[in-house]
Amino acid sequence: MAEIKAFKGLRYTNNAGDMNKLVCPPYDIISREQRESFISENQYNIIRLELPKPVEDKIQDFAPYQEAGKTLKSWIENDILTCDNKKGIYVYEMVFNALDKQHSLKGFVSLVKLEEFSKGIVLPHEETLSKAKTDRFNLMKATSANFSQIYSLYSDNGEAYALIDSCSKNSPDVEVSDAEGVIHRLWAVFDTEVITKIEQLFTDKKLYIADGHHRYETALNYRNYLKENSMKIGSADYVPMFLADMENKGLVVFPTHRVVRDLQRFNINELIVRSKQYFDISDKLDYKQSQSLLKENYDKGKKAFSLYYDGGYYLMVLKDESVMKALLPNASKALRELDVSVLHTLILERIFGIDKQNMARQINLTYTKSANEAVLSVDNGKANCAFILNPTRVTEIKDIALAGEKMPQKSTYFYPKLITGLVMNKITE
Repeated sequence: MAEIKAFKGLRYTNNAGDMNKLVCPPYDIISREQRESFISENQYNIIRLELPKPVEDKIQDFAPYQEAGKTLKSWIENDILTCDNKKGIYVYEMVFNALDKQHSLKGFVSLVKLEEFSKGIVLPHEETLSKAKTDRFNLMKATSANFSQIYSLYSDNGEAYALIDSCSKNSPDVEVSDAEGVIHRLWAVFDTEVITKIEQLFTDKKLYIADGHHRYETALNYRNYLKENSMKIGSADYVPMFLADMENKGLVVFPTHRVVRDLQRFNINELIVRSKQYFDISDKLDYKQSQSLLKENYDKGKKAFSLYYDGGYYLMVLKDESVMKALLPNASKALRELDVSVLHTLILERIFGIDKQNMARQINLTYTKSANEAVLSVDNGKANCAFILNPTRVTEIKDIALAGEKMPQKSTYFYPKLITGLVMNKITE
């Protein structure tokens, strides 16, 4: 099913300087100040290509994207960036601390043939926002390149992992550490026998997008744009992906918490009373009690989350899962039993009146992976209340994707994020 292939990776040369000062985190989590700091440390930092202007600037202005295109051309001409002489795949490992222990997640980067979601080969699991897709499309038009990879998962019996693991026993070609202490390592693999075996292993696999839905949809749009305008496609029929086995013990998924704000009429007592028809609700708890009970219910497979308001937490556990079947009769069991689906359907929509369009535009709802940030926004009066969630399971992501459905936006947060700048893809050489 999935068609993958090796490519001539576009990489930094020694002329660029220290790799630690050339890479950057994903573009959409970088502030204006951070962007300027990266550039001040090294003028060749990848941020100048991946994020040619701050995220908050208006997307209608095309000039910064054109500047990124000129910068890329200049860096290639001046041997700051160069494509490998041979086609390869790139083993990528992240070593990090999370959930009180050290983890290692190893996968590989290759090109993957673009397929419409309707074919059921590459499967999404979340809704996307149009603003981000416009930004990424403008960048691809101006640069004809991919500077970062889509993070995807596959299901395997360990054969593919064994192959890439055997290719990464020696010292990596590149090793950098990011601001969160995550170690990122890259090995270039040009062994044609290994590459052929891996390509063959994926002919019967489906791929599940973990992170990078916007970039995948943008790559589809860009490919179609080239075809419609009779332009040279080059490798635009493919997109670079980081591929990891979903059974890998190094996979870590954090929850994304919900912050409710700017409701014209908010009453905590009314919320509790109305919620009791659906939930068993605890008394006001402290943080440790709340976290302990959340994990306990998670381990039991129950649908639960915490409501934070005025210094205290209220544990909310769904009484009867059949209510979700009645309200979402056309949804799969996997989708309607997600914690975020329960929260969105029963509380955000039915009690608060925050509809899906409101959620998409983030009028009364914002998202954060930090529980402390969610709590602080309530404590400082910027929000009405916050909901602290358990993480989505990888198996739930797979089941929902296979059902051809999508989770609400920001249902997952795969950690750590892929770093940008280790290897890139030039669509037209």
